[in-house]
Amino acid sequence: MAGVRRRARLLPPADGADEARELAVSETPRNGSKAAGFAALFVSRPVLAIVLNLLIVVAGVAAFMGVEIRELPNIDRPVITVRTNYDGATPETVDKEITGIIEGAIARTPGVVSISSQSSAGQSRVTIQFDDSTDINVAANDLRDAIGGLRSLPDDADAPVIVKADADSDAIMRIAATSATLPIEQLTQLVNDRVVDRLAAVDGVADVQMFGDRDPLVRIIVDPDALAARSLTVSDLATALGSVALDAPAGQVSDATQTLLVRADASAKSAEAIGAIEINPSTRVSDVADVVFGPADRTTSLRMNGKTGIGLGIVRQAKSNSLQISSGVRAAVDELNASLPGGVTLTVTSDDATFIRGSIEEVMFTLGLATAIVIAIIYVFLRSTRITFIPAVTVPIALIGTLAAIWLSGFSINILTLLALVLATGMVVDDAIVVVENISRQRALGLGPRAAAVIGTRQVFFAVVSTTATLAAVFIPISFFPGTAGRLFSEFGFVLAFAVALSAFVALTLCPMLASRWIGGGHAPASRNPIGRGLTAIGRGAERLYARLLDACLDAPMVVVVVALLFAGAAAVAFPLLPSELTPTEDRGFIPISIRAPQGATVDYTADQVRRAEAIAQPFVDSGEITNVFATARGFGGGGFMFVTLAPWDERTRSQQEISADLGRQLQSIPGIQVTVFSSNSLGIR
Repeated sequence: MAGVRRRARLLPPADGADEARELAVSETPRNGSKAAGFAALFVSRPVLAIVLNLLIVVAGVAAFMGVEIRELPNIDRPVITVRTNYDGATPETVDKEITGIIEGAIARTPGVVSISSQSSAGQSRVTIQFDDSTDINVAANDLRDAIGGLRSLPDDADAPVIVKADADSDAIMRIAATSATLPIEQLTQLVNDRVVDRLAAVDGVADVQMFGDRDPLVRIIVDPDALAARSLTVSDLATALGSVALDAPAGQVSDATQTLLVRADASAKSAEAIGAIEINPSTRVSDVADVVFGPADRTTSLRMNGKTGIGLGIVRQAKSNSLQISSGVRAAVDELNASLPGGVTLTVTSDDATFIRGSIEEVMFTLGLATAIVIAIIYVFLRSTRITFIPAVTVPIALIGTLAAIWLSGFSINILTLLALVLATGMVVDDAIVVVENISRQRALGLGPRAAAVIGTRQVFFAVVSTTATLAAVFIPISFFPGTAGRLFSEFGFVLAFAVALSAFVALTLCPMLASRWIGGGHAPASRNPIGRGLTAIGRGAERLYARLLDACLDAPMVVVVVALLFAGAAAVAFPLLPSELTPTEDRGFIPISIRAPQGATVDYTADQVRRAEAIAQPFVDSGEITNVFATARGFGGGGFMFVTLAPWDERTRSQQEISADLGRQLQSIPGIQVTVFSSNSLGIR
């Protein structure tokens, strides 16, 4: 009728028998409906449904054995550093005679994106960044070939060293070598000969930094008066010393049965042998100089928990795995500790992998807890073990199957992909719940088990497919964000899409088959316990409330639109007011502390200030909050660093941030130095 407004209301369901008869006619598949045929295929062939889903699980388990485990997705860009030492040269000389020549030689190397360099007194560092698709090992070989052909570098400069890491990369592990019996120069020689090469051979290690090492050195202390009395100069002495240090091939001696290689070795290996070298027929070195063997001058120092030793920093290659490096280095340390001479001990003082393993274990626990909670909530509302099992089985199949997709895509198991799986835990059961609920409804209306499974699945088939496609369309673009955020989330969106897609497959194949055999007819049985009756009453009350609210919304559509716009406007206003950061605050159990000395300060002065800082940290060690203090010092105003390792999280009551604030406040009381306490994070940004 004209002018009459029809009002839409939610009506109670029709009589079950009548609706069942109506559905039996209206929902019967017409013209071989693909949706009904798809469901009917698995309902009539249960073995096929079970085998396909078991294959998904088997593929996921197999992938888990081979998929890489790391803290974050691989966001490193291929970076290589070329380091060249030129003792005694000024920064200008280094830049002109070494840095500029190396830059020109490597500029045409394939894949180079940018080149940066730093020339300092006695050292050149050239850092080359390559395209993301470049294999770092191939790039290193290309650079080695380009630099190997150079003939214009100074003769007294060291050969360039190629390191597959950024020049400013921090060590991911720190190791202290200490000995109660060996002097520092012998300990240095032992570490150089047996430890450094073994650790550098671990797969993924780019460089092994050394702190506190002092190589054995021969000192010739010249007596000017004795030289002058014999009409000699320092140049005469240097010529005599240089000519006698001979170790060269001298041919071979052969007979009928063998050939022997002959070398002329006139090198001096003791103070007495050097002192006996002739400057002229009447003068020996010992006549005009004293010869002393001893350690080189100290340029750096290392103390571990108050003990002097040699520090080793393990720098990882770009695109390598910290967990694998940690396992390899720890195995090498155990092997070396078993073979080194008595009194020499290698101690791992800090290891980034400890936090990474803890984080992954925590996320895995959260994933298991989320799965248990989801299944428990399903059971609370369905109140049937058999019916609960049907959507619950979707969770492990979808999550385990996603591991296969992760492996096939070249992704890794990391904190962000695990986060995606945690978020997917609640999503993957949605499709199964929708399918099972609709099948239960058909059974309650009087349809047979197989008809209910086929018709119930057909009714929601395209809803499930469209929902899955919509979620995938929302999540996948996250993987294409630009910049650092995009590289971080490059795997996140795809993993969510994989999980949701697999859950839809399980919901449309395995769930109808199980429902056709496990869901009984008629209405749900009444609960026999008080908790069940209470939950039933709450559910019915929520259903009635929802019906009234929905009816009210349909009567006042403009009010709904206005309220939605108000919420959207409030969100737009609040968003810029929220604090933002690239990485959250983390308790990694590790505190790096920079100790800056005045320009020109000697290593002895800096070492004294570092020892004062160690004394301030000692009460924290005594209380058990700190387990290791790895302290280094450098001369020429280079300052020092303290790397403080905290006790495990369950063995201390204060967080890293609270301990950092307390320790930093006390360290500020040391005069003559500038102390900065950093907060480490997953991206290594200070």
